[in-house]
Amino acid sequence: MADIKLIALDMDGTLLNRDHEVTDYTKEVIGKALNQGVQVVLSTGRWLESCYPYAESLQLQSFLVTCNGGEIWTMNKELVEQHLLKTEDIEKMWHLAIEMGVSPWMISTTELFHNNRPDDFYTHEWLKFGCNSNDMGKLDDFNKELSYMEGLELTNSLPTNVEVNPEGVSKSRALRRVCKELGITMENVLACGDSLNDIKMIQDAGVGVAMGNAQEAIKKVANHVTDTNNNDGVAKAIEKYVL
Repeated sequence: MADIKLIALDMDGTLLNRDHEVTDYTKEVIGKALNQGVQVVLSTGRWLESCYPYAESLQLQSFLVTCNGGEIWTMNKELVEQHLLKTEDIEKMWHLAIEMGVSPWMISTTELFHNNRPDDFYTHEWLKFGCNSNDMGKLDDFNKELSYMEGLELTNSLPTNVEVNPEGVSKSRALRRVCKELGITMENVLACGDSLNDIKMIQDAGVGVAMGNAQEAIKKVANHVTDTNNNDGVAKAIEKYVL
């Protein structure tokens, strides 16, 4: 049995079911882990305001990894670490997405823009850029164009999107900082996820768990494949490796 002291959970497609809810069963299991002194950290592509209510309802106690590791927050909403994209890159990616017919969205330090843009990109600080399309050819072409730009980290949270952070930013890197703050190592981490933005933390964790609904690449690198997000896969993984 691994010596798990921290559970890192992706949200969409992992902790949350198809209705974007945490089931009562999963809440109960997370509560048991917390009562045993195990920290639980949401490690998500979401920005702070869209994940904090879930953390609060679960009575989490330590840190939040948001925007794929672009920010780390305490549960008191104190900013621990932040990594920003260049505004000129955000503006360039926006125009490129429109030209190529993919649906852009962006997260600044204060708000989410979805299929719209600010009047002036330079009045904001930018954490993350993304775009969606059901046309995989368009996504591949967009990815190819981004490969010519320097200083970017490309990933996804669904097969139908591309997500962009500053180069080197990942959930794994952020979790290493969290571990340092808590006086533990990645060997003490159980990480659960389903998409490419989870792959590094699953590879680097003491126990890396892919959801039953995960992308195949995630299942290949994981130590364990649990049930799907609609069948309490997170709770079952915690019961197997922690409780």
